[in-house]
Amino acid sequence: MRVNKKYSCLPAEEKGIHIINIRAIEDIGYDQHESTLLNSLSKNPDADCKYGLYFRDGKRKVDYILVYHYKKSSAGKTLARRAQQNDASVRSSKQDQPLPGKGVQLEMGESEPHMDYHEDDKRFRREEYEGNLVEAGLELERDEDTKIHGIGFVKIHAPWNVLCREAEFLKLKMPTKKMYQINQTHGLLKKINSVLQKITEPIQPKVAEHKPQTVKRLSYPFSREKQHLFDLSDKDSFFDSKTRSTIVYEILKRTTCTKAKYSMGITSLLANGVYSAAYPLHDGDYEGENVEPNDRKLLCEEWASYGVFYKYQPIDLVRKYFGEKIGLYFAWLGVYTQMLIPASIVGIIVFLYGCATVDENIPSMEMCDQRNNITMCPLCDKTCSYWKMSSACATARASHLFDNPATVFFSVFMALWAATFMEHWKRKQMRLNYRWDLTGFEEEEDHPRAEYEAKVLEKSLRKEHKHKETDKEKLTWKDRFPAYLTNFVGIIFMVGLTFAIVFGVIIYRISTAAALAISSTPSGRSSVRVTVTATAVIINLVVIIILDEVYGCIARWLTQIEVPKTDKNFEERLIFKAFLLKFVNAYTPIFYVAFFKGRFVGRPGDYVYIFHSFRMEECAPGGCLMELCIQLSIIMLGKQLIQNNLFEIGIPKMKKFIRYLKLKRRRSLDHEEHMKKKQRYEVDYNLEPFAGLTPEYMEMIIQFGFVTLFVASFPLAPLFALLNNIIEIRLDAKKFVTELRRPVAVRAKDIGIWYNILRGIGKLAVIINAFVISFTSDFIPRLVYLYMYSENGTMHGFVNHTLSSFNVSDFQAGTAPNDPLDLGYEVQICRYKDYREPPWSENKYDISKDFWAVLAARLAFVIVFQNLVMFMSEFVDWIIPDIPKDISQQIHKEKVLMVEVFMREEQGKLQMLETWKDKDKRKGENCNNHSPRLSRSRSGSLSSCHSYPLDV
Repeated sequence: MRVNKKYSCLPAEEKGIHIINIRAIEDIGYDQHESTLLNSLSKNPDADCKYGLYFRDGKRKVDYILVYHYKKSSAGKTLARRAQQNDASVRSSKQDQPLPGKGVQLEMGESEPHMDYHEDDKRFRREEYEGNLVEAGLELERDEDTKIHGIGFVKIHAPWNVLCREAEFLKLKMPTKKMYQINQTHGLLKKINSVLQKITEPIQPKVAEHKPQTVKRLSYPFSREKQHLFDLSDKDSFFDSKTRSTIVYEILKRTTCTKAKYSMGITSLLANGVYSAAYPLHDGDYEGENVEPNDRKLLCEEWASYGVFYKYQPIDLVRKYFGEKIGLYFAWLGVYTQMLIPASIVGIIVFLYGCATVDENIPSMEMCDQRNNITMCPLCDKTCSYWKMSSACATARASHLFDNPATVFFSVFMALWAATFMEHWKRKQMRLNYRWDLTGFEEEEDHPRAEYEAKVLEKSLRKEHKHKETDKEKLTWKDRFPAYLTNFVGIIFMVGLTFAIVFGVIIYRISTAAALAISSTPSGRSSVRVTVTATAVIINLVVIIILDEVYGCIARWLTQIEVPKTDKNFEERLIFKAFLLKFVNAYTPIFYVAFFKGRFVGRPGDYVYIFHSFRMEECAPGGCLMELCIQLSIIMLGKQLIQNNLFEIGIPKMKKFIRYLKLKRRRSLDHEEHMKKKQRYEVDYNLEPFAGLTPEYMEMIIQFGFVTLFVASFPLAPLFALLNNIIEIRLDAKKFVTELRRPVAVRAKDIGIWYNILRGIGKLAVIINAFVISFTSDFIPRLVYLYMYSENGTMHGFVNHTLSSFNVSDFQAGTAPNDPLDLGYEVQICRYKDYREPPWSENKYDISKDFWAVLAARLAFVIVFQNLVMFMSEFVDWIIPDIPKDISQQIHKEKVLMVEVFMREEQGKLQMLETWKDKDKRKGENCNNHSPRLSRSRSGSLSSCHSYPLDV
């Protein structure tokens, strides 16, 4: 079967390559006629190997690096004897070849007493694993003579035949010799495109990969049988560094170390500390005077620099260097940032409209008019006194900036914007798939994770102990049930913890408001609401940032105990848990202000209390929308500034500084090592390891929620997101190019589960904005008043209509203000915001019919708004095709051209066969026309004639 061939290892003699035996042991004697130890070269590397980018011969390129810790021991002779036994075992026949560790077990008793058994075990696991890598066709070279004391490096090179074999197994699409013309626009569109290219030329990156293409090479999955189709004139550059490292990593994952009855790939070896790191090398230095040109340096200049923030990203070069998965992330981030530009412009217009009409807003003018002399009921029991509504003038005027008719239009616009953004991204993704030769690519099932294999091994060993004969084991839901239960309980607990913290902040707000109300200074009493709101939001921000980091660690731990089989399953489960916890953490305080604050207050004389002493807090006279805007803006800006930017800049810098101090201390111990020039793999080892794209996507998804979910209360959210993303792109780029080790390139044709999360947030945003407009803002009550209760068709009298009256004599005992004459006069009737019957009514303080009319209008608006916007979003989704027309034509053209190529090849083969048949026929006729004296040998002649095609 094909699968078996894929994972089979040919003997060294069949591969036709020279294999050099390597050993992981220092200071051992060896016979030069039997093997060559490459790590015996102790001289300083010269420029021929480009300081670690090549093997010491200066010809073979380093495709991958394995790093391990070692300790120099005094048991050199014992190790030498073991190594010689291993050499003998490696040279034995392949059929009877023992494991490399078996020759060691005979001399375990001869080991010196102070020998570290664990280090010895790791050493021989490395030996066996590296021997298997050599059997798989890879070429290795060791270097322990480095500047980093106690660290050894294994350099890996994949020769040409291994690259061809693995490229065929992985079905890598490679460019063929065949080139074809890309369909170009004609007429007016061509002129428009040329004008746009000239206009945007200053903002285009100066890289060859970013220039518009007019021709494209036809791509086809690599095949060793069809090598004549590909341009192999330069074999060194046919497979680029990204592809070479990917191929080597695939071999590392499937190559096993069978010591101690179980198999271990590179992931298991890394998890068990046999190797401390594994990574591909960067192309070279990115800064310096005499640095040779390379892709890393070009990316640093044209992409990972704040000075080019106004330029497009060189996405094709990013993909060439980091792979498709990282390229898709930055492409998505670029599309998202571009789409924020029109949303920011419309948001600014809406905000300016609110600023321009604030002086014409009749409700806020009535609230600010001191002649109305509206006396409001106390905000708390005993310590709070009556207050004038005109004292909340500033809050009312500020509320109009965000609570005006334009915000409804902006909510509809943002819902359609989200749908358009998703469609635009799908089309961009298809263009990238075509350009990157990913059409028809399907992800294959990944190798099992190290933890999964260890769990399966543990299960199989338990069954072997019980003398049960079992087939190949796998983990079932029964094995994972304790982990599932822990996950469920853990997530419920974390969500409950978030709610408890929000509740604690509510208690803080209520108690602080009551404490500040006792203040003897008038200024202190007047600024109670602003002070309480601002401090509470800051507390919420600090808690959110701390819990974000905690929840990220908890989500990873909960996913680990589930023991997912593959890395893809692990990543998807981790994303789901982390997103759920961080979503609840970030948005719970905002949901409280938007939908719960001021809803369960009660009324004067019958308030709702917490713990029988704290009264539920109320919204300001202008509504809770202004407070929601403050909450949203501070949390959004704080998270972006502190968590996304300062943490991303500060933490890597701090880790780098700590590593620098450690290295400086080591160098001071060994002056000779300090004088050596660092190799490329040593420099890259000091960089931060790549931790995946989940944190990068997560912060952008949470930001997307801030931009869409509550945009009705904060129209400037897209603008702040745009400004953040302009910095974020260059910050992430600088981190990938200069701060992180080069990640292994991963092929991917989409952004995976993140797309479904984005679609879910877009759908949820429609519902939430409908409720914010109808229940949080005063938009619906104003419409109801304007069309049902207004006497002259204006908003005059709206404020008075929304306020109910309360007779101060109806206060419960012990709740009336301590200083009823604080305003300078005796108050008989105070007002509060609600729709209730007046005290002189038969059903005093009962909910009035106006409340039900407004509630019906609010619910009707939610239903109409939700269905209308959903329909419009689906219409946008339907009217915009997922695949651009020109791309579908190009894909079809590629298929036709590929069929033509193979048809020509088949015709050539048929012509050759016909030519051979004609030669065979002519030869036969010549044989039949021989003289009779040759008839005795006719059969022999004929046989020789008919053997001619076979000889050919």
